[in-house]
Amino acid sequence: MGSYVPGTKEEQLALLKEAGYESFEALYTDVPESVYLKNGIEGDWEGMSELEVSRYLQCLSEQNKRYRAIFRGAGAYHHYIPSIVGRVVRKETFLTAYTPYQAEISQGVLQSIFEFQSMIMALTGLDVANASVYDGATAAAEAVELCVDKKHPRVLISGALAPEVISVVKTYCFGKNTPCEVVAVKDGKTDVEDLKNKLAAQDEEGKTVGTACFLMAVPNYHGLIEPAEEIGQLVHEAGAKFVLSVNPISLGLLKTPAELGADVAVGEGQPLGMPLSFGGPYVGFMAATKDMMRKLPGRMVGETVDSEGRRAFVLTLQAREQHIKREKASSNICSNQALCALTAAVYLSAVGPDGLKEVAAQCASKAHYLQKGLAEAGFARANEGEFFHEFVTVSEHSDALLQALEERGILGGLKLSDREILWCCTELNTRADMDEVISLAKEVSVE
Repeated sequence: MGSYVPGTKEEQLALLKEAGYESFEALYTDVPESVYLKNGIEGDWEGMSELEVSRYLQCLSEQNKRYRAIFRGAGAYHHYIPSIVGRVVRKETFLTAYTPYQAEISQGVLQSIFEFQSMIMALTGLDVANASVYDGATAAAEAVELCVDKKHPRVLISGALAPEVISVVKTYCFGKNTPCEVVAVKDGKTDVEDLKNKLAAQDEEGKTVGTACFLMAVPNYHGLIEPAEEIGQLVHEAGAKFVLSVNPISLGLLKTPAELGADVAVGEGQPLGMPLSFGGPYVGFMAATKDMMRKLPGRMVGETVDSEGRRAFVLTLQAREQHIKREKASSNICSNQALCALTAAVYLSAVGPDGLKEVAAQCASKAHYLQKGLAEAGFARANEGEFFHEFVTVSEHSDALLQALEERGILGGLKLSDREILWCCTELNTRADMDEVISLAKEVSVE
């Protein structure tokens, strides 16, 4: 275990001045003033006994509202979690394991990471995967940055990505002075003509601006399945890398990122056995083609043999990481979400290939059933095209429907605007629940 000795006030100020700042406030000028904690934390926090803390947390938990049905996704999805998943990941061997710096004595944790990597490679069809990153948005931002070089200094991202993904990518690009442009959205999908124009953009000297990559999602934020193969070909013809963000459950039915021509595939692993949990912790996954292996951020576990020829696992290709390569490293990430990655691996092992296909098929079929019923009730689709398990409806009665569902203990779709709702179905949505939503939609439409 390491020790921590805080610096003195004088040492802190000396470090600030060396970095070019006169005060701590100057260091955080990019942080909005509205989020500053100026008067400390409100309330009496002198300390509590274990019993008092337990009672306090119980009171807080009673303020939560439990819904009997959920029709909301938008990046965090309500799926069934087989009981074996919790039984395995809560074992002390895994739950209390320290990060595997001492690889020789961390074989169990390293093997679980290796299995996770292998499953992500199988899902995406790509050659190599890392040990995971913090979440799906971080994975997307890391993937974008690993494509950047001197000849290809800028990145393009689709406006049909989830808002939080766009925000995190922009933040990464801002921090590394990487030009980032958002491609327009047309009819709920990436505007291919705008993408073509941006790929062909020229500088003041008439030279084409080098594009490092284009990032898009399949399915996208509106649930639509983009023409990824066509777009990937355009991107490659422009000399850029093609990065795909994918929902892992959808890969039970849809083509793999490798089949769509992706150089890098990323995504949020939460649907693979993790509860919603108020937004985390989740796990980001990342896979790539073999020629990008040495630029992948974070940890990678490899398989080898020990001195007696027995199967063994090691942390491999560490020379590319920031604790060795320092400022020349492609990323600051040198850790991983090991417990969440294990959860995903146990879930995939529990359901198996056929089970994953069944989950994906139920998600898709139920979403299409709900969409058809809502359309008949006057809630038309906002955009045409194939979709997986999310879709957007438009109606002047959207607020009334969401309110009616709330009163009946049903969490409706995500309100995108005064007239638009983003709906989601998973295998947990019953036909009775969907029929109730449709019935309420018909009622509010005639009021």
